[in-house]
Amino acid sequence: MNILDKYILKEFLKFFIIVFVSFVVLYMIVDFFAKARMFLSNHATVMQMATYLLYSIPNIVSMVLPASILLATLMTYSSLSKFSEITAMKANGISLYRMALPSLFVAVFTSLFFFFFNELITPYSVRQTEQIIKVDVQKYYSQLFFKYNEIWYRNENTIYNFKYFDIDSLTMKGVSLYYMKPDFTLEKRISAKNAKWENGRWILDELMIITFDENNTPILKWDSQQTADIPEKPETFRSIQQEIENLGYFDLRKYVGKIASEGYDTTKYEVILAGKIAFPFVMVLMIFIGISFSLRSERGGGVMQSIAVGIVIGFSYWIVHALFMATGQSGRLPPFVSAWAANILFGIAGAFLFYRVRT
Repeated sequence: MNILDKYILKEFLKFFIIVFVSFVVLYMIVDFFAKARMFLSNHATVMQMATYLLYSIPNIVSMVLPASILLATLMTYSSLSKFSEITAMKANGISLYRMALPSLFVAVFTSLFFFFFNELITPYSVRQTEQIIKVDVQKYYSQLFFKYNEIWYRNENTIYNFKYFDIDSLTMKGVSLYYMKPDFTLEKRISAKNAKWENGRWILDELMIITFDENNTPILKWDSQQTADIPEKPETFRSIQQEIENLGYFDLRKYVGKIASEGYDTTKYEVILAGKIAFPFVMVLMIFIGISFSLRSERGGGVMQSIAVGIVIGFSYWIVHALFMATGQSGRLPPFVSAWAANILFGIAGAFLFYRVRT
């Protein structure tokens, strides 16, 4: 690494740290005041509030990293351009491609860090924040769990187990209901292909019922359709969807493989899975887009202009990415295409703009 690389890297990291820390602190302040009434009304202790903020940091880091890379790029190269340092480098035969290498190196490293950070740390921290809010502060003890790649729920005398919950059709798939006696021994078990919410009740399809006689001998009965004695409504099971989506890439891939092997539609989760690979690469794209916009004029620049451009580009990417992801989850696009479409479009735009800049 030569002196020029070190200088550009130093400038880039300076702006990156300022932007990144500012975003994290600002987000924490906004998030805390948004939840302040909830904390106070539930008499949360200072330790509980501090622990919540501590565990919320990894999720905040995941959200602000791409925007921090983009703004740092815009501010770094705008500053170099404003003070004619870009012109001086070009006069000495240094191309723009060479000037971009230090920032590109940071972006590639950050993309890899982002992926493994979201795989190893963020899912745990999200679970901990949910635990603090719902259990420690609000004293709400959830009966719904995602464990061993299956969904479990327990009410007063019944344990529900199902493989997959389709929010759109309000259908539980691969259902097993365990009815327990007061001494927690099994009284009856019902296994069904589906449990669908229709007209305010759960309808079981293709079910098998196991009961026991006085000698504890199992008695089997089959039926094509039956109304289930399930008092819970679909809203009870909606929260599990978010927990599954927050899984790391490898855990989610394991779950998708399991339910796919059992014949269930995994389109929605396959899109999310592909998105977990595609999204980290946005930081590399933002380097090319950021440099292109910051060097549109040799003497142009300024921090406020860079921030304004960064906000517009950032929001544009989020809107396009979310649109394609939603389209893929609805089944209108293949998972790979929907997850990578925003990257491809912004990559083409970034390459075109970067090519147009005088190197």
